[in-house]
Formats: sequence, C-alpha cells, structure tokens
Amino acid sequence: MYYYQFHIGDYRAATAHLSNEEDLAYRRLLDMLYDTEQPISNDLQWVARRIRIEASVIRDVLNDMFTQNENGTWFSPRADAEIAAFKGKQEQASRAGKASAQRRLNGGGTDVEPESTGSQLTINHKPLTINHLIQGADAPMSETAFPTCPQSKILALWQKHLPHLTQPRSWEGSRQVATRQRWVQAAKPSAYSPNGYKTLAEGLAWWDSFFAYIANDTKLANGFESQGRTWKPDLEWVVNAANFAKIIDGKYNK
Repeated sequence: MYYYQFHIGDYRAATAHLSNEEDLAYRRLLDMLYDTEQPISNDLQWVARRIRIEASVIRDVLNDMFTQNENGTWFSPRADAEIAAFKGKQEQASRAGKASAQRRLNGGGTDVEPESTGSQLTINHKPLTINHLIQGADAPMSETAFPTCPQSKILALWQKHLPHLTQPRSWEGSRQVATRQRWVQAAKPSAYSPNGYKTLAEGLAWWDSFFAYIANDTKLANGFESQGRTWKPDLEWVVNAANFAKIIDGKYNK
C-alpha cells in the first residue's frame, strides 16, 4: 500500500503508554507492514536493521501491539482489514475499467459511473452502539437483490454465542468492510458452504452456525496461552480474511 489513513485520536489513545523510542518503533513497524502487505518477520535482528531500532525495543512493541501467527510472524488485525479494504477497492476499480473498455470495444455509449459499494472507510471513530448500527449499517434492500450485509445482526450473533469474548464498542470503517467481504464470500457455494445463501434469513442462519462452531468446536473460545498471558480473539480478528480462512480450514479445531 502506498497510503493508509492515520487516525490521530485512536493512535494517541492506543500508544499513550509507550516510550518515545517504542512509539517510533511502532510507527515504523506499521509502515513496514502496510508497505510490504506481509506479516512482520520474527527475525528481530533483520527487522532492527531495516527500521533502525534496537531489537529489544522491537520485541517489546511486537508483544504489546501486534499478534503473533502460528508460524512466528506478526500481524495487526486492524492493518490487515485496512489492506483488505484497499485491495478490494483496487479490484473494483480494475473491474470497472475493464467493463468500460469492453463497452467501448462493443460500440457502447458513454461510460456510466460504477455503482458505489459503500465500502469507503470513515474517519469518524466515535463509538457506535447497537442501536446506531441497526439504524445506520443495515441498509434497506429489495426483495430480489442479494441482501446487504446485516452488520448489527452479525454483532448480535457474535454476542449470543461468544459473550465471554470481547464485544466491540464501535463497528465502523475497516471493520464493516471486512465483515461485508466475508458476508459475500460465505454466500458463494463452496466446500464449507455447499449451497451458499441468497437471502437474509439463510445468511443469518449460516453465521449463526459459524459462531456456534467457533464456540463449541474450536480452541478459539478459550484462547491461547502466549508468553505468560491468555490471548483471545475478537470479532475483528475473526472476519480478517486470513484468519477466517484458517478457521474454515479447521486449524483451530479441538
């Protein structure tokens, strides 16, 4: 990625406990992650040379501010969601450009501006309540169109099956984008969703069973012991593309 949004208030709140050197390390690690679109290597000496920060400082910041993959590399759920949204917009623009070129080749009329997907990230990070989500996130739909991702209903299903895990205080921007992408992904017939779904009721039934599967059949519900503390997933982590695939693949089965 050549650009990512920087929310001053969010950053200040999340990093107030860091020293000046740790703050600098965190910013440079984020830049590395966004620039390469790859997890951060667990070779701390290699990372230290590239961001010009002591390896001991990098280790402390990674343990505090990032999440470790099973292969030892490090990622940020928030950054992963931003990268997924960025790639989604790139793919949409590419499809629109190809469609426009095809219309011109076929002798079509003037280009029509592609319909917005509503996936732009917001810069307003004020906390949202479930009521806000019900009023704002679930757009009306026609009876024949594929149903819009019911953000608030998915949140309610997460709370129903996994109330002991973190419940989000806000659900906007990149979080809504990632959830919308997984909603569309799960709707397509596949090995883990043989019939897919076409209606709101079918989609909610699928997500109800998906969260029940996480709660009852995986190790995620109880979390993992890592470096003296218990790590537990939240919904933002679950709807991340890479983590969603791992759950579907059964990597966390009991």
